[in-house]
Amino acid sequence: MSLKPQDHPSLASLFGPSSREDWLAQVTKTLKGGDFQRRLVSRIDDGLTLEPIYGRRADAVTISGRTAGRPWGITARVDHPSAAEAASLAVADLEGGADGLALAFHGSAAARGFGLTANTVDAIDACLSEVHLDLIGLRIEPSSNGVTEASLIAGLIEKRRHDPEKVRIDFGLDPLRLIDGPPDASWSKSGRVLFETISHLKAKGFQGPFVTCDLRPFSEAGASPAQELSLALASGIAFARALEANGMPISDAYAALSWTVAIDADQFLGLAKLRALRRLWARIQEASGLAASPITIHAETAWRMMTRRDPQVNMLRATLATFTAATGGADSITVLPHTLALGLPDQLSRRIARNTQLILQEETSLWRVADPAAGSGAIESITDQLCETAWGLFQQIEREGGLIAGLAANHIQSRIETVRRVHLNDIATRRSSITGTSEFPSLSDVKGGILDIALSQRAATTTQHAANLTSTRLAEPFEALRDAADAATLELGARPRVFLANLGSLAEFGGRAGWITNLLAAGGIDVVSNDGFTASGPAAAAFAASGAGIACLCSDDATYELLAEATAMALKSAGAQSVLLAGKPSVAAAGIDQFLFGGQDVIAALQRLHKALGIAAV
Repeated sequence: MSLKPQDHPSLASLFGPSSREDWLAQVTKTLKGGDFQRRLVSRIDDGLTLEPIYGRRADAVTISGRTAGRPWGITARVDHPSAAEAASLAVADLEGGADGLALAFHGSAAARGFGLTANTVDAIDACLSEVHLDLIGLRIEPSSNGVTEASLIAGLIEKRRHDPEKVRIDFGLDPLRLIDGPPDASWSKSGRVLFETISHLKAKGFQGPFVTCDLRPFSEAGASPAQELSLALASGIAFARALEANGMPISDAYAALSWTVAIDADQFLGLAKLRALRRLWARIQEASGLAASPITIHAETAWRMMTRRDPQVNMLRATLATFTAATGGADSITVLPHTLALGLPDQLSRRIARNTQLILQEETSLWRVADPAAGSGAIESITDQLCETAWGLFQQIEREGGLIAGLAANHIQSRIETVRRVHLNDIATRRSSITGTSEFPSLSDVKGGILDIALSQRAATTTQHAANLTSTRLAEPFEALRDAADAATLELGARPRVFLANLGSLAEFGGRAGWITNLLAAGGIDVVSNDGFTASGPAAAAFAASGAGIACLCSDDATYELLAEATAMALKSAGAQSVLLAGKPSVAAAGIDQFLFGGQDVIAALQRLHKALGIAAV
């Protein structure tokens, strides 16, 4: 007699119910007296905590964002200075699947030193010669002449006889870039200009949004997620107040706003940041006596996470950021091409950026579920914590007089700088790693994926935003080391090298030899390796034959106790200008000039090593 399927017990029925208390009891037993908070609870940005396990939040409410069942807009950049090239690239993006364009004008921070140079309606018409503006979404990335650029776009719509009420345009006016002079002294004038510009556009029939609360400058200056959110609220309030002061009803002022948010590869924080922004602004609306309504959010993959070294890794970062923005409910997304930090991306790089979104949209259907993170214990917890922290920071900005006063007094920049230093210290100590740059770098780095266009107009590494905020990428300190080492390689005809004095067996030296090879490569330095030595004499002889000027001892602590001191002295006798040791100073000291170990400031250590190798800083 055979058993029927219903006669078999289900797998779940073989296990009894368990509670969080049951789980904690097992964890306590496993930790054997270890501190749960210190061992298993992670501390992330803004002092937020992330626990190892969460239950489902049954009381969670879906946060209204992009219309359920509607795909997000795929927005491609138009940033080539040549009208003909800009037109060709724009058409290729639209034919390849994009449904929106972001016009990055020359002088805008988003143009990264390139950008449209069109300053007439006819010139912009040439840049968009084959584009049907009534069928796509359009964003303006304005320069300091944003009012003029908005008027030019309005003129183009009129020239082509499109109905202004039916075109989808985010005019992207950035009030902070309209300020001419000290923020506190000229803000009232800027508010008047903003009001008049919006009133003029609305009179023509444009629906907006007209003003962007751009969080990218704060992100690129080093702000934490909670700081970004507090500034999102402060910006929206400041801009709306300026419009209201000139006669616009507060409901119309709020409707004129949109938000532009940078999303990096931190999936949990990025997802929670978008959800928190919608929740926080809904609270602002309610406090203003208005019904909460969804806001327009454009997401862009973060510039500060981009690298010039091993740029292919940027594809992975962008994929995760795009996933985050899509599931977080962004209305539209721009993926920065993976070679943008190197120069103006070519058509293939742009295609990869575009296809990143297409695959996530068409093959994974991320757009089909509204707020898919709703009810997730982890995401709900981070969202709650972000809201609470950001609201407190927003209240602090308001107590100081608001966004404009805070920027004028440098309060906001100072707080961002404090966080930026923490981030840079984490990068320098490799507590936060940058794959392909600070970890697992390739000395045979292959560059490509950019157009052949003069870079003379482009700033080397930084962009200066409005309000005295400097844009930086986190990889820049390591990239400077690589650039210096590459320059020395070209000058000398050979890459700077360090001889690895591997001591003992592979099992003894292998771990640290691999670690130090990786570390030195992050500074653009190659190694001369070997199968290991069991005595100081052969190690010194191999060093002398290698042609290197610096040696590094590699082994475990026990072998160091036996061989490190004698080998260091032998290496010095063989002509070593400097002897390094992969390990902490507690291991051995005699004859060692520099110790390299995990947790130290490796950028400073590599700078010292560069100096010893005669590599000039660039």
